[in-house]
Amino acid sequence: MIIVSDASVAVKWYAAEIYTAEAEKILDGTYEIHAPELIMPEFGSIIWKKFRRNDLTEKEVDTIITAFSRQNIIFHSHKLLLKSAFTLARQTGQTVYDCSYLVLAVSLACEFVTADERFYKALEKTKLKKHLLWIGDI
Repeated sequence: MIIVSDASVAVKWYAAEIYTAEAEKILDGTYEIHAPELIMPEFGSIIWKKFRRNDLTEKEVDTIITAFSRQNIIFHSHKLLLKSAFTLARQTGQTVYDCSYLVLAVSLACEFVTADERFYKALEKTKLKKHLLWIGDI
């Protein structure tokens, strides 16, 4: 099964948070994980924040970054996503960043799994709902 995952889900693969158990199910071999290249700096930024708050040690960060870089994620260039992501952002009032993931899911005819509650709630009652999957629903 193909899915698009964002950094809010990916970080849960390595750091214990709410919905970590659900996020880990994505790694069970059932899913083919896709993401815009944007996931890499977003993931790194979340890990950086956890490090700055002393939630993670430098050694833990190194282990997490190495493990994430070895994940079997199929990355997609923003060159093909930007125009559609901008259009969707303009229509929905959401960020181009977040819309990049959703546009990718639409183009792959699959679901975009997210733990970004604000984004999910903003679009859950739209026609795009069929491409959205809340992490808690896995």
